[in-house]
Amino acid sequence: MNPRLPYVLLAGAAVIIFILSCMLLSRGGRSPSCESQPSVVEKTGSMSQSLVFADLTPEEMSQVVGYLQGHLGVPLVDASRAKPSDNCIASVDLQVPGKAEVLRFLDGGGARPPREALAVLYFGKQPEPNITEYVVGPLPRPAYHRDVTVQKYGGKVPYHRRPMLRGEYEQLRVFLETKAFAAAPTFLQEVLEYDGTNVAFQSTVPHGFQSGDRATWFVLFQNVSGFFVHPVGLEVLVDHSSLDISQWAVSRVFYNGQYYRDMVQLESAYVQGRISVEKVRKVPWDGDFSSMKPRAPAAAQFPVQFEPQGPRYSVRNNHVLFQGWSFAFGMSVSTGLRLFDIRHKGERVAYEIGVQEALSVYGSNCPGGMSTRYMDGSFGLGRYTSPLVRGLDCPYLATYVDTHALSDSLRPEKRKASLCIFEQNLGSPLRRHYSNLQSLYYGGLVNSALVIRSIATVGNYDYVWDFIFYQNGALEGKVQATGYPSSSFLHGDGLRYGNRLWEHTLGTIHTHFVNYKVDLDVGGVKNSLVAHDMAFEMARAPWSPEQQIERPRLTKKVLDTEDQAAFRLQSKMPRYIYFAANSKNKWGHQRGYRIQISSFAGDHIPEASSMERAISWARYQLAVTRRKEEEPTSTSIYNQNDPWTPTVAFADFINNETITNEDLVAWITAGFLHIPHSEDIPNTVTVGNSVGFLLRPYNYYDLDPSIYSNDGVFFTSEQDFTACEINPLACLPKTASCLPNFPPFTYDGFRNM
Repeated sequence: MNPRLPYVLLAGAAVIIFILSCMLLSRGGRSPSCESQPSVVEKTGSMSQSLVFADLTPEEMSQVVGYLQGHLGVPLVDASRAKPSDNCIASVDLQVPGKAEVLRFLDGGGARPPREALAVLYFGKQPEPNITEYVVGPLPRPAYHRDVTVQKYGGKVPYHRRPMLRGEYEQLRVFLETKAFAAAPTFLQEVLEYDGTNVAFQSTVPHGFQSGDRATWFVLFQNVSGFFVHPVGLEVLVDHSSLDISQWAVSRVFYNGQYYRDMVQLESAYVQGRISVEKVRKVPWDGDFSSMKPRAPAAAQFPVQFEPQGPRYSVRNNHVLFQGWSFAFGMSVSTGLRLFDIRHKGERVAYEIGVQEALSVYGSNCPGGMSTRYMDGSFGLGRYTSPLVRGLDCPYLATYVDTHALSDSLRPEKRKASLCIFEQNLGSPLRRHYSNLQSLYYGGLVNSALVIRSIATVGNYDYVWDFIFYQNGALEGKVQATGYPSSSFLHGDGLRYGNRLWEHTLGTIHTHFVNYKVDLDVGGVKNSLVAHDMAFEMARAPWSPEQQIERPRLTKKVLDTEDQAAFRLQSKMPRYIYFAANSKNKWGHQRGYRIQISSFAGDHIPEASSMERAISWARYQLAVTRRKEEEPTSTSIYNQNDPWTPTVAFADFINNETITNEDLVAWITAGFLHIPHSEDIPNTVTVGNSVGFLLRPYNYYDLDPSIYSNDGVFFTSEQDFTACEINPLACLPKTASCLPNFPPFTYDGFRNM
């Protein structure tokens, strides 16, 4: 063999590899970056008009604070440092103008309503401590303020109803650690190995059993990651009703199934050996079983969605355009994400849609758990809106929006990327048909919808709030619950109230109820409520009279009064219930929008309960009432701390008024029963824990408006369905073969904590 042959072969192979590499590199070099198409055209008027609903800017919030400091004639302490006996500003939010005034501006060419703020103030340093609400305006240069408390609530709001500030929680923590715990040093050190840092607290609400009470159970946990599922068995009841912090006192103690008068009695019983001690295994800082750190290494990347030609929606200030949809959005401190002036095909279908309240009622054989009824609006669904993680909380390439809030402080707080907007291909057809009879064709439309989302983390729970806009004119409101389950220390008959999740952890049974306000304006402000359903009727077959046919027929009923339109939680409700317009479609039917509720709620608290009226909205899966400016919300942030004398009782809204051809509001309640189970460890998943409602056009259009979507696909057996001009799906290898521009990952969720 020629000794040079191997070298020749190697050289040839190297040349071939080099040529192939160049070809691959050159091909890769030609792979284009995704290029955005021209932005959605937006009328300047609609964008500027939407600012009537826009959240306050940080500058406006600061102007309001400065105005109040200079014009109330009393000293105002920063809420973050305020004692209960001080005066302070609890929150500043947008005062949404009255609907009639807004519609004159939007539709009638009227003047723009003055821009105003709503300020909630705690007056603790007064002869009669109270909560006062002021409307301050006009912004951006305030010149007046007016007290609207009596106008809104029919009287002054007692001071004991005030939601707790972060400062009060901190004062209570200091009280527990420096005063209460000092009375039981031996017990704490030997049983809990307490070192001043290894215990976390979770408070319960409401604060007692009657109006005026302000006594809170504090449940103790190991201070580790996911502490909510690490109870240690000790719970302490603190009476903090006095405005003088030095007068606060422990009024009861609970440990491992036994009650004690105070920490002194607990210590004495322990030292004397009269306590049944259940030592809890100390877990590492990461929480051990509650750690959310992945138990598996990273592998192949999960699918990522991108827009090959850029976003097909536009976001300008607080105004969004998508396909035929347009709407304005905002973020309320107490109720979170809300929408205004929702239009499809240029016509308003709803004036306002937003969350009112999120309620949880717990059961347990421990005092903290059995007395818990969380009304999360009082804590603030907007206040606790959390920064979103790009690529997980929302798609990586979503549009992220910063929001601002002023609560518990004199300075506005920026919440980076706390709201996201994105178009989502749901991976299924919105509609389709494959015809293999008579003619041969395929027609369909991809189900691509716009989502606006925020996520509120209120204590242990994370609520994912979505509003979803579909191309057929349907709109969905949805909430998904995740986060950690709340837990009690497992003892005695604890398994009557939940499942065992770990050695000493009882996952406690609880309900979730979410209430929405949906102010539909279908074909105009004046609507009626109509119910359609079915019934079977018996008939003789006309062609064979001796035979009987059972056939379903349509039933119709106009619901004339609020009483008729109030459907109890577990009662049977008409399956088609809709807001009907005073106009008809091409086929002679009243144009309408149907309300369809998705819910598997647990039972409502018995109406005999002394606190039930505060949450009486939860009696109903749906209640439709006349819209009134004096009934803007189904509840109040003050109901949490005095549910026995509720500031707002929704049951009073329903008084049998006529609702035919009136401006109507639908109050929708959806919920689910949660019995925590072992798969809730390390924490609860969203799958199966999603409820909400759909608003669907019902004879509103002459045909499905999505037929006019640019995303439609249709081809026959006789056409070349591989040609782009026939089938846009055939273009994807060309139009979608581009490299999306992924911005660097950033996260600001741990700043300024």
